[in-house]
Parts: sequence; C-alpha cells; structure tokens
Amino acid sequence: MEISLNDQQDKVISCGSDGKILVIEYSEQSKRWIVIQNINVDCNGWRLCFINNNLFTFQPQYGNLMHVYEMNSVSKQFTKTKYITVNQGNDGCLLFPQQFIKQKQILVSKHDKYVNFIRKTEKEELKIDGILIGQLSDDGEYLIT
Repeated sequence: MEISLNDQQDKVISCGSDGKILVIEYSEQSKRWIVIQNINVDCNGWRLCFINNNLFTFQPQYGNLMHVYEMNSVSKQFTKTKYITVNQGNDGCLLFPQQFIKQKQILVSKHDKYVNFIRKTEKEELKIDGILIGQLSDDGEYLIT
C-alpha cells in the first residue's frame, strides 16, 4: 500500500492490491477524512504520488505505462489523462515510494530494477529525463549504478 499527501495537505491518495485508488479529503466541518472518489483500476499498484494539488501519477505493478491523473476543474474528480512509457517490468517490491522533488521539478519513480527520473516541464508535461539501473553488493556496502 502507498499513500501520498497533496501540497495543501487536505487530500490523500492511496493504492494497494485491491485494484482501487482512493481519493480522501479532510473535512473541516466534520474534522474527519472522507473518501470522496474511488477510482477502479484494472491492475494492482504500489506507487503513486501527488505532483501538485491537481495532478498525480500511479505506477501499476506490471507493464510499462505509468498513469497520469488530473483533476477536472468542474467536477473536481480525478481522471486518467495520459500515460508515461517507462521500462517494462514486474515490480513486486513494496519499498521505494515515488517522490516528487519540487525544487528540481523531478519525480523519482522505481519500477522493477529501474529508477526513472521524470521531469515536469514548464508546460506541465511529464517527460523521462533519465534512467538508472542498479545493484547492491552482497554485503550491502555499495550501490552500483
């Protein structure tokens, strides 16, 4: 299971092995977190990340397509709008969450044995900027890329 909090810290998204992405919002009125959207996906996923308040990514466990979801300005619902092609893989590892580094406008996302660096452009597009393949030494002392 993975969760991500948006910039305003009033929405959380989560995914896991149930084929769903939940969008959960904090209600000031009731002082509780409430599920406001249940997105059915045809796959399990272990990684997702808010890029900003209106945009998040979701990496399915299998395949080579990362999904991009954007909030509709009228309905306030998230819908899948794009795909980013990443390296083919089967990612059974639950560790290494996606992380968006605002200062550099880069999303770091592991999929299978690859670490993808995806840059957010000035036009709000997400483009692969680089890929690392790595291996730890048997004793865990060295990371080789």
